[in-house]
Amino acid sequence: MSSAAATLEVLRAAALVLAGSGGPAALATVIARTGSAPQVVGARLLLRADGTMVGTVGGGAIEQQVLAACRATLRDGSPQVVKAHLVRDLGMCCGGAMEVFVEYLDAQARLILIGGGHVAQALAPVARGVGFRVVVIDDREEVLAHPAFVPDQREQGDVDELEVLLRDLDERDYLVIATRDHARDEQALAQLLTRPHRYIGMIGSRRKVHAILARIVRREQALGRPAPDLARLHAPVGLALGGRTPAEIAVSIVAELLADRHGGSGAPMNVASQALADRYGGSGAPDAAAE
Repeated sequence: MSSAAATLEVLRAAALVLAGSGGPAALATVIARTGSAPQVVGARLLLRADGTMVGTVGGGAIEQQVLAACRATLRDGSPQVVKAHLVRDLGMCCGGAMEVFVEYLDAQARLILIGGGHVAQALAPVARGVGFRVVVIDDREEVLAHPAFVPDQREQGDVDELEVLLRDLDERDYLVIATRDHARDEQALAQLLTRPHRYIGMIGSRRKVHAILARIVRREQALGRPAPDLARLHAPVGLALGGRTPAEIAVSIVAELLADRHGGSGAPMNVASQALADRYGGSGAPDAAAE
């Protein structure tokens, strides 16, 4: 296979990963070489999470070292650079050296908006801007045609069709429920709590959340089933930023999504007071002598 054809094969495999097919992968790229080395700069190898491999960075001991680095990157998501002198470090017959960059690849996180009203219309572009792949579900054709949703995947259907519309739901998906009425919100939440997901948020007041959850739990108990797992439920959805407009609510929701994605607390990062206390002691401010 020519180098161009090999590169194209790896890039196609990487594109499938980024599109959400087959789970994450590690992509290794030769970024430098000196002397006699088995591959050229730009040669690539992709290792999928299931262990299948596409491409090569030269075979032999160097490729085994790169594959070990790929497996480590798949475990923790951290990029790394593999540097090796092929004779001195690896005992290969080639007389050169190689550097290989290994990076983690995965599809954009999917944010599924159940309901396409004013909040969803404000939320979609903000979420896209921070790297979410947005899907909007609503039964109203005119709502799905809103300009805010033009770049997004749009699915027409009501909340009683979610099982069909979201048959590919998995543990990486983020869900935000914001339909046009409380009954639809409740129906959507009751269904989705039992489906795979990473995060579910539901818009509404604290009173609404208490009432809806109480009804869901009572229904499950009446059917002899345990209460649903609420560990990943965020209701009311969003961080308490104080905003009331759809745009402000969208910012608070995306802030919470990012905190979940990156493991953040959502707490303020301000250290100004502590910095002054550390520098000037208990007074918290410089005095004239210090000036």
